[in-house]
Amino acid sequence: MRTTSNNLRRRSTGLITLSTLILLLVGVVAGIIFWGGFNTVLEMTNKTEFCITCHEMRDTVYVEYQDTIHYRNASGVRASCADCHVPRPWVHKVVRKIKATGELYHKAVGTIDTPEKFEQHRWVMANRVWDEMKATDSRECRNCHAFNNMDLSEQDRYASKRHSVAIDEGETCIDCHKGIAHELPDEPEEPDPEAEVAELGSTQ
Repeated sequence: MRTTSNNLRRRSTGLITLSTLILLLVGVVAGIIFWGGFNTVLEMTNKTEFCITCHEMRDTVYVEYQDTIHYRNASGVRASCADCHVPRPWVHKVVRKIKATGELYHKAVGTIDTPEKFEQHRWVMANRVWDEMKATDSRECRNCHAFNNMDLSEQDRYASKRHSVAIDEGETCIDCHKGIAHELPDEPEEPDPEAEVAELGSTQ
């Protein structure tokens, strides 16, 4: 009787171990599929081709960007939309993607669905981008442009002087380089109440 009880206990323990193992394997596989799928979609939305599927982007800021040094230059290194507008650290990247849903919302409800409406709200949107860059010490700019990597002696006199001042006074890239990749929007003579109220996304 005791032998039968011990055998049953062993089988029961074996079954629990097997069930736990199967559950663990299912969890790992599901995690890989979910994580891989999530990150694949996340990275797809980082591509410039994705950004310009909206005609507001394609017909305005993208056209302007093509005339800048960030698009075409002597070194052949091109900064994409995501290089400037999407953080590389994962947590900050996800936060930025969540904020971007506001842009999709305003696209859907028609706040910025024409070039005219886009330009009407552009001052507010551009300032939101600049404020975020200022708050992060121009984090995305510094992926390529870091003060401690600059050889000021190789820069022209004006740039060298301005960068020296910026370093000494704790300034950040966006303090001087607004409009470097897109045209500066016109500041409205009077605040636009609709633009101020609308929670527009951070798109310049």
